[in-house]
Amino acid sequence: MPEILDQARTQVLENGVGLDEAGVLAVLNLPDEDVPAALQLAHEVRMRWCGPEVEVEGIVSLKTGGCPEDCHFCSQSGLFTSPVRSVWLDIPSLVEAAKQTAKTGATEFCIVAAVRGPDARLMKQMREGVAAIKAEVDIQVAASLGMLSQEQVDELVDMGVHRYNHNLETCRSYFPNVVTTHSWEERWDTLRMVRESGMEVCCGGILGLGETVEQRAEFAAQLAELDPHEVPLNFLNPRPGTPLGDRPVVEGKDALRAIAAFRLAMPRTILRYAGGREITLGDLGTRDGLLGGINAVIVGNYLTTLGRPATADLALLDDLKMPVKALSETL
Repeated sequence: MPEILDQARTQVLENGVGLDEAGVLAVLNLPDEDVPAALQLAHEVRMRWCGPEVEVEGIVSLKTGGCPEDCHFCSQSGLFTSPVRSVWLDIPSLVEAAKQTAKTGATEFCIVAAVRGPDARLMKQMREGVAAIKAEVDIQVAASLGMLSQEQVDELVDMGVHRYNHNLETCRSYFPNVVTTHSWEERWDTLRMVRESGMEVCCGGILGLGETVEQRAEFAAQLAELDPHEVPLNFLNPRPGTPLGDRPVVEGKDALRAIAAFRLAMPRTILRYAGGREITLGDLGTRDGLLGGINAVIVGNYLTTLGRPATADLALLDDLKMPVKALSETL
């Protein structure tokens, strides 16, 4: 077994201490023949420090498209020629989406808006929407509304939003190649305020934006420093009309290396399958990731791309004998 995996077996599996940046890089550089061993170790780490349960989440977009920011991977930017146009979802539709999400067995329902940060209109709609969902659906509500002020953080806590998603997207050194309308530090400031508020922090990113393997390791180390409750791991699904629309899809073996490496960097974190896994990994690779450190999935569609049917993911979890996390145990 490679030396880095021997080190990780003692450091991460036995002692629960994540690999540092150099260790993550060593895992990301493992030859193909050692990837199965890395995934097996990552699975053992997940079972030891997180347990067998898988958290299932659905997401819905409250405001789609028309975003003023220039995130180069995103078809919701109003600055690109991608076909997504600005749409608002009404409260009854939001409640219905939450009901449909709950029927899949999901315990999490995340309300997302394509904005730099929420204005008064969006915060009002969030307050009404969260109240309506809580009145009718037994599900936990999370939010992803861009960068926040302290007052907005406090208001979301008051609404009963228990988890906030704000992805760093990529490492600090590569971020200016992906976004120019705001800084990595601005995102970090929002995450700091969310953590201090008592809300759970959900923060991940997208692999395959053009970053180097070294920058991928840097990103894992920066996420580990943040110590988020959850890390959604996306793989670029290139969107027509965006600056990254012509980028190649991440190779399946590289995606699996990353899953193992991120788990070995963050042994106690919820590591969630998010966008792009369908085209990057397919059905077999999706199974390999669930047996290699992943312990949460977004079911159904993503914000601007189609996912696998929720029934397919739930059937796979059942086949793998991985119990879906029960809501009663998270309240």
